[in-house]
Amino acid sequence: MKRLLFIFISFCLINNIMSRQLFSKEPFAHTFSIVARDEKTGEIAVGVQSHWFSVGTVVSWAQAGVGAVATQSFVNVSFGVRGLELLKQGKTPQEALNILLADDAGKEVRQVAIIDTFGNVATHTGQKCIQFADHKNGQNFSVQANMMLTDKVVPAMEKSWLENAGKPLAERIIEVMKAAQKAGGDIRGKQSASLIVVRPRSNGNSWEDRLIDLRVDDHKEPIKELERLLKTFRAYEFMNQGDLFAEKNDMKAAMEAYKSAMKLLPSNLEMQYWTAITLANNKRVSEAAVLLQKIYAKDQNWRELTKRLAPCGLLTVTTKELQQLIK
Repeated sequence: MKRLLFIFISFCLINNIMSRQLFSKEPFAHTFSIVARDEKTGEIAVGVQSHWFSVGTVVSWAQAGVGAVATQSFVNVSFGVRGLELLKQGKTPQEALNILLADDAGKEVRQVAIIDTFGNVATHTGQKCIQFADHKNGQNFSVQANMMLTDKVVPAMEKSWLENAGKPLAERIIEVMKAAQKAGGDIRGKQSASLIVVRPRSNGNSWEDRLIDLRVDDHKEPIKELERLLKTFRAYEFMNQGDLFAEKNDMKAAMEAYKSAMKLLPSNLEMQYWTAITLANNKRVSEAAVLLQKIYAKDQNWRELTKRLAPCGLLTVTTKELQQLIK
């Protein structure tokens, strides 16, 4: 009897030591996330929020023309890289997931979601993930969460995904994350969030494959901050469009784009500034001068910058016009 008791205690100790060795090397990223595909554009995305520092560096993985992976709970970070590689080899999300879990000693504490370029998904929630833990998926999306305050989080995420079908993919994912938080979110609270959107196909230039790559590593309101960053990103998209129209001498379209940018970020001086410089370069010096004076009133450094643009060829005005712009 004593021998059996000794064997049982030894087994428990060894199992405890092995468990600590297994999980001590892995990020403790309990969280909620979504992997999704826009059926209209083919864009693929992954969004995540957690009470864990810089959650986007371990949970979120995506590659243009391949798919996306969210690996969480007791995170096996290799699932991100390996999962995408398996998709590149032609494996379905379910086949890739089966391979990843086949030799994983910690699969019962893992949570993983994989989506491919066709919108096919596969999701795993281990039986030992901390409650409340669940997932729901369908064509073009999978939502998953663990260590949630309530069991309403995942259903709320699915509902939000379905109800916001008319929004662009990035904004749609933000709504899903907001719904998750409203339903209770992470039992520990909030800290970091991430959003990645990639092209449906690579254009051969890997540096252009990520359409959106935003991270909030440490913030009291990470989802709100992520939403603010996305709004800022959209504003700069309009600015870039305006620059392209201006290069083609389509000033009407350029000004419409610039106005859209400033409408999103009305207090952003840089957007106002480069709009003014574009006006000046297109012989609308008086309009530019009015706008610049308002900018100078808030920060005199912009006046000094205006002086420095002409020698670089970025401000193509006469000496008299330059004086009008910097007076």
